[in-house]
This record gives sequence, structure tokens and C-alpha cells, in this order.
Amino acid sequence: MDIKIIGTSHIAKQSIDEIKKAIEEEKPEIIAVELDIQRASALLQQQKGKISFKEIIQIGIKGYLFAKIGQYIQQKLGKLVGVAPGSEMKTALQLAHKNKLEVALIDQPIDITLKNFSKKLTWKEKGRFILDIFKGIFFPKKQIKEIGLENFDLRTVPEKEIVSKMIKQIKTRYPNVYDTLIHDRNKYMVKKLIDITKNHPEKKIIAIVGAGHVEGMNRLLSKIDVVR
Repeated sequence: MDIKIIGTSHIAKQSIDEIKKAIEEEKPEIIAVELDIQRASALLQQQKGKISFKEIIQIGIKGYLFAKIGQYIQQKLGKLVGVAPGSEMKTALQLAHKNKLEVALIDQPIDITLKNFSKKLTWKEKGRFILDIFKGIFFPKKQIKEIGLENFDLRTVPEKEIVSKMIKQIKTRYPNVYDTLIHDRNKYMVKKLIDITKNHPEKKIIAIVGAGHVEGMNRLLSKIDVVR
């Protein structure tokens, strides 16, 4: 079975255009997206999703705060480029519905991801996180130069080399964050894709995931007998 992975930026119009083009040209039977049922529902219904104090305790304060900070940053960046965060995933879901294609939600449930994040984040990583935020606020140009993003255009999907560099930096500075938010989810999504191929060996799949997941997922897929 054929699996094609498309890496996106959640606030780049380029990603929306690439998804439209891929679905039109590749003509897949199944669209797999980096979403779980909770996030997919919130995205389609344009709901921010309220969370109770009990749920915050269940996923952990650290995971909850990380999610809120990430959401805030994405919304601010999205306003700068005029693209709402998650627009490319929403486009994929809408096109799947329009073309009567099957949809597979392949990402790990968000509450599990955040719960694991809360458990694994170390004091050293928290200290580095606070330091990096401080640098970003007071020395933004220096911080951007240090991570090699001087010419980064928010409207486009980062080049493979830039993504690899960013992932390497996360893995070095925040090893537990890397494991929780990237590596563990790569394994989860690849397992989901493999399960789909077993149940539908004759069907073509396009998997739409964040650019930071593509290299790791392709590496995992290359270790098994799946024709891509």
C-alpha cells in the first residue's frame, strides 16, 4: 500500500495549497491527519474547548500551561500571517468530506500527551524553558540567530534542513520534551498507519502531519515492509 506523508506548518498558507494539490493529484482513498477526536471536533466546530479544574489536575499543571502557552503563541503568529492555526488540517478534513474520502485520526489523544509531558518534564528543562522565553522576549534577534531562523518565513513550510536543525536542538536541550511531544507521537502515528494498511491493503493513504514529525515517521516506516 502507498503511504505519502506531507509535512505542514500549522499557520502557513503554503501548507493549505500543498494539501489541496496532493489530494487532487494523488487521489487517495484515505486521508490521515495529525489529530485526535477531541482536537478534530474542536477544530471543525471552531471551539476553543473549555477545561475543568479536575481535567487540569489529571493532565498536570505543567502540561496544561505548556498547551496554553503554545496555543497563545500560535494564535499570535497566525494573526501575523493571516492564517488561523490548524487551517491546513481543517482543509484536509473538509476536502475529505467533499470528495467522500475516509478520514483517519492518527494522533495520540491530547490528554495522554499532556499528562506524559507533565510527568517527564525535569527541573533542568523547566529552567532552560524559562531562560529561552526570557531570551526570546528581551533578545529576540539574538535568539533567532542562535537557532538559525534569520530568514525563516512564517508563511511557508520550513525547509527540511531547518526542521532537522530545530528538532536536533529540542532533542539536545529538552530530551524529555522531545520524547513526549515528538518521538512517542511519531511511533503512535506510524502504528496507526500500519494498522490502516493491514485493514485496507489496497487503499492509498495521504498522511498530513506537522513538518517536525516527517523525518522521524519516515525513518520508522522504512524499517518495516510498507511500500510508500
